[in-house]
Formats: sequence, structure tokens, C-alpha cells
Amino acid sequence: MPELFARLAPVLAFVVAWAVTGACCRPGSYLYFLDQPNERSLHVTPTPRTGGVGVMAGLLTGGLMAAAAGLGSVPLGAALGGAAVLALVGLADDRFGLSARVRLLVQLVVAGGYLVSLGYSASWLEAVALGIGVVWMGNLYNFMDGADGLAGGMALFGFSAFAIAAALSGQEGLALVCAGVAAAAAGFLVFNFHPARIFMGDVGSVPLGFLAGALGLAGRHSGAWPLWFPLLVFCPFILDATVTLLQRALRREKVWQAHRTHYYQRLVRMGLGHRRTALLAYALMAIAGAAALLALQLGFSLQCIIITMCISLHLVLGYRIDRAWQRHLIGASTP
Repeated sequence: MPELFARLAPVLAFVVAWAVTGACCRPGSYLYFLDQPNERSLHVTPTPRTGGVGVMAGLLTGGLMAAAAGLGSVPLGAALGGAAVLALVGLADDRFGLSARVRLLVQLVVAGGYLVSLGYSASWLEAVALGIGVVWMGNLYNFMDGADGLAGGMALFGFSAFAIAAALSGQEGLALVCAGVAAAAAGFLVFNFHPARIFMGDVGSVPLGFLAGALGLAGRHSGAWPLWFPLLVFCPFILDATVTLLQRALRREKVWQAHRTHYYQRLVRMGLGHRRTALLAYALMAIAGAAALLALQLGFSLQCIIITMCISLHLVLGYRIDRAWQRHLIGASTP
């Protein structure tokens, strides 16, 4: 009976996320505060940015149900606890504004605490690399939360792939938590797909990025998958954010400042629009997730081939967008 109850966790996660996100859309809600358009924005109308409250409420509900059924673990609890802390900090930032230094310090502490919960006996160099990777996942997810339906859809596809892989490896607790995150993202997407009635905000984007890294490491720690698996599943997000950052650094731009030059932002600005850009991103995430799941079942040589092909696809697409963007800029500057 407890296990049957736990398997309903994703359903309840969806319902809670849908209900709470809907409540946050109402102008009279305490959590109704607006995202004003700025130099990074692709929207022109002030829109509430607390949809992440619904996502967090849903996924935490699902996680608690799994724990109540005895399917939780210390790493899973630490991942959800860390996400809750980051959500509270994100909510404060969305409402009042916090300095980047304070946010980064909290993220480093949460990532470090999570690695301790895993009980890693790795070298300090590997621990530092993993901690930086988890912090980067949280921030890149925040950077990529800038178009209708994008970040929520990526969470739906990415954590669904995690859930399938965990279930196939017999890690039922991990599978249920990942499925709960995916279901909560789906509940939020009801209101966020174009035209969006609400945005995710820092309260949802940073914790989701953290969970992508933390649950990815939890799966590696439990033997559900190797380290390359979560990186391949989320490679559309990772490559967009990382390549864009490197390009801006090479141009000697201030990489910490807001901008509108991510690949998805360029696609929207070139006329593809929010809806078609999100659908293209979903297709890329579906390809990445399917490729990662397939590679798990194959030998090392075939894994290398699939990983190389998937990453090459995304890099070629990025190159094509770069070329199209240059033509767009030339056309826009021509009288």
C-alpha cells in the first residue's frame, strides 16, 4: 500500500504545481509580483514571475510522498532540501533583489553540503569540480529561463529521462523523485507555454538547475548511470549557456551582465517566435534524452559514437544560428 501511494506522487506533484501556479497568476495573490521588461527580456508586458513557487510546491510534495513510503534516501532528501533553500533565496531575490555575491555564496554552501551528503571519498580536486558543476547548472538554468515554455519544457524532458533511467536500473526512489520534478514542470507549463501567463523566476529556475546537477550525481552515486548521462540529457541547455558565455568572454564583454544573445534568444528575435523556439528545444531535448537512454544500453565504443553525434548535432546547429544571426544583423543595419 505505501508503494502504491508513492507511485501516485507524480500525479499529485502535477496537481499541486498546477493549482499553486494558477493561484500565483491572480493579481490579488500575495505572490503576484511582476517581472518588468529589461534589456535581457523577450517580453514587453509586465508578467508575474513566481511560477517557480508552483513547481517547487509540486516537486517537494512528490518527494515527501516518496519519503513517506520509505523510498527516500539521504542524497535525495539533501537534494530536495538544497533546492528548497535555493527556492527561498530565489523568492527573496525576485521580491526584493539580492546581490549576486550573496546568491553565489548560498549556492556554493548548498552545493558543498550536498556533496558531503553523498559521502564522496574523491580527491579535493574532483570535489571542487563537481561543486562548481552543480553551481553552474543552477545558474545556467537561470540564464536559459528567458522564453515562454523553454525552461519548464526542458525540465519536463530532462527529468523524465532521469526517471526512466532510474526505473530501468531499479532505483525506485530516485525514479519517483525525478518523475515528480517532471510532473511539477508540466503543471507549471499549463500556464507558461506561449503566450505565457506567468514566468518561473529565480525561485524555480535556480533550484531546477541545481536538481539537474544534484540528482544527476545521485544517480551516478547509486550506480543508475555514469557521469556523462546527465550531461548528455541536458546538453541542449549546457551547450547553449556555456558556448554563449565563452563567446562573450572572447569578445571581452562583461559576462555577468544581462544580455539577449543566447541561441534561443536569437531565434526568437530572428522571427521564429516563442512557440516554435520552444518546440525546437523540446525536439532537441527529446533527441538528447533518447540518445542518452540508448547509449546506456550499449558498449563503450557505441556510447562514444552516440555522444559524439549528439554533441556534434547541437554544435552544428549553433554554428548555423551564428551564421544566420550575422546575416540578420547585417540586414538590420542596412538602410
